[in-house]
Amino acid sequence: MTQTTEAAAPVQAPPARRHRVHRAWFVAAVTFVTIIGAAAFRSLPGLLIDPLHQDFGWSRGTIGAAVSINLALYGLTAPFAAALMDRFGIRKVVAVALTVIALGSGLTVWMTAAWQLLLCWGLLVGLGSGSMALAFAATVTNRWFTERRGLVSGILTAASASGQLIFLPLLSWMVESYDWRPAAVTVALAVLAVVPFVWLLLRDHPADVGLKPYGAQEFVPKPAPVTGAARRTLKVLGSAVRTGPFWLLAGTFAICGASTNGLIQTHFVPAAHDHGMPVTAAASLLAVIGVFDVVGTIASGWFTDRFEPRRLLAVYYALRGISLLFLPMLLGPSVHPPMIFFIIFYGLDWVATVPPTLALCREQYGEDSAIVFGWVLASHQVGAALIAFLGGVARDVFGTYDMVWYASGTLCAAAALMALVIRRTSTPVPALS
Repeated sequence: MTQTTEAAAPVQAPPARRHRVHRAWFVAAVTFVTIIGAAAFRSLPGLLIDPLHQDFGWSRGTIGAAVSINLALYGLTAPFAAALMDRFGIRKVVAVALTVIALGSGLTVWMTAAWQLLLCWGLLVGLGSGSMALAFAATVTNRWFTERRGLVSGILTAASASGQLIFLPLLSWMVESYDWRPAAVTVALAVLAVVPFVWLLLRDHPADVGLKPYGAQEFVPKPAPVTGAARRTLKVLGSAVRTGPFWLLAGTFAICGASTNGLIQTHFVPAAHDHGMPVTAAASLLAVIGVFDVVGTIASGWFTDRFEPRRLLAVYYALRGISLLFLPMLLGPSVHPPMIFFIIFYGLDWVATVPPTLALCREQYGEDSAIVFGWVLASHQVGAALIAFLGGVARDVFGTYDMVWYASGTLCAAAALMALVIRRTSTPVPALS
């Protein structure tokens, strides 16, 4: 009996403790909430065009110019923000950026001249939002994850669409029922509400809490702060522009921005209103795009972990171009099944391009990929800025947006071809010190 008891003893040993949820997922959750709150400012520009035109008599081209400055700075600030996060930390940069966004949005309620719109909504909100751009999501993903990066980048990209889903119906109701000023104040308050979450819960690096990045086999020490953020950002750009993939990624992403933020987000509501559709109905359709954008972007992240990102980009751009060519025939005074189909189809494709573009930046540029992606994002926003401005000018000149839809559809076809010719590499460009 003694031998039997001794032999059975090892069987009674307690099982190994299960690991808790990795801290990286909590950081990703805080980042998700932060981007949702900051997305309030991205929901408003398309709702302001007609009210500002009626209140102040400003042309749609003038209003479009303010949106254009906002979008351009959103992109051009992003690569410097990525470098500033390396220098001062994610938490400090994001907290300051959110405060600047709230200041710019809040000050618009007292404006009386067009230059004040350019200053508040164009300059201040543009600079602040640029530091809250997708480079923020890229930096968090690169630091905290070595596995599931495609999925995480998809989820964080979808956060912006989730914010649009939350804020668009509310803001459109405010603009329609009251005025555009309460909507601007709501944006400022929503952004300020996120600041405590960032300051108290966000952490810059896994080493700050003594952890390895999710999926890493070895502990990764926190790198020393990188001085000369602007110099490093420009140095990375100087290296990247000498490579062909950078221009192809920048070109495709410029077309992506032109066909989403610059075109649909800025001009869909006034274009639908031109055809007799109520503003609240058009804004609700734009919010529904946000619903399916969440699904499409997360799915795209999952696909990016498993399939060739170049082919994914080609498919996304081709489908987007086809849908834009059909849009002028679908706009009308009421919501009908073909329009609902367009909204679902377009929503699934809205920013599905981000996870494969991020993956290609990591493949091509290694440790500098977040900064390179910031520059690629800058091209996205320059494309968006051009269409935001030119779309307003086209509406003033031709009295319709039809030419803009057709031109954007054609550009998407070109982007599909560009994505297919991005070269493959298994040896990223060495990081610059």
